[in-house]
Amino acid sequence: MKIVKLLGLLFLTFAVTNCAVVRQGEVGVKRTFGRYADQPYTEGLRFFNPFTSTMVKVPVQTENLEVGLNLPSKEGLNINAEISILYNVIAEEAPDLLRNVGKSYERNIILPVFRSAVADVTARFFAKDMHTGERGTIEVAIKDQMIKLLDGKGIHIEAVLIKSIQLPQNLARAIEEKLQAEQQALRMEFVLKEAQREAERKRIEAEGVRDAQNIISQGLNAEVLQFKSIEAFIELAKSPNTKIIISDGDMPMLVTPKTDGTNVNFSTNR
Repeated sequence: MKIVKLLGLLFLTFAVTNCAVVRQGEVGVKRTFGRYADQPYTEGLRFFNPFTSTMVKVPVQTENLEVGLNLPSKEGLNINAEISILYNVIAEEAPDLLRNVGKSYERNIILPVFRSAVADVTARFFAKDMHTGERGTIEVAIKDQMIKLLDGKGIHIEAVLIKSIQLPQNLARAIEEKLQAEQQALRMEFVLKEAQREAERKRIEAEGVRDAQNIISQGLNAEVLQFKSIEAFIELAKSPNTKIIISDGDMPMLVTPKTDGTNVNFSTNR
């Protein structure tokens, strides 16, 4: 009975050491007598001979490699930066990656290629460009350079992201002052345009008033004025108040008696 239990324990131990669980997001590459198999294993329970083989697991999901370094600029400055490299191992090419580069592929190939690409790209840009809208252009350029250098290595670069930039203090102050001056210039341009629009509005308004006065003055001849005076006196004559209208036969004159005996005259003389 003890022998059966012992055999069962040995079998269980052998079975446990004879298998490996490959999880989602990774592949397993079997290594037999120091040689990697050509076909990687996807997720699941995988059996192998523990006396002759091992199972090397390689992550194939997106990895974030963060690097801090100095970026050289076109004018010869060194800019402190924090950069993230988003990459993933191509599952089908994992065996070749292990054969040619090894398990320390981040240190052996990704970082050297990244540093070379960064030095080549950022040296073509001014320091101020890394702090403005050119940052996206620099990121894409570094990514494209890395993809070119890592072609056929089994590593795919998804993105290169500049997380932070620390410019030299004097340069940062100069850039800030320049941006403030540009904002002030834009503000003054807006104020000038508003003033021009207001001046144009007033000019158009004045032209309208002038044109209206010209039209009125051109239409007010002696006959029209006489006719308007007669119309006004007719309307005043309709009033119940006491009035005296005096006329020389040509232009009437209205006299309104006051309570104190004096007269107030309203007339239109030619």
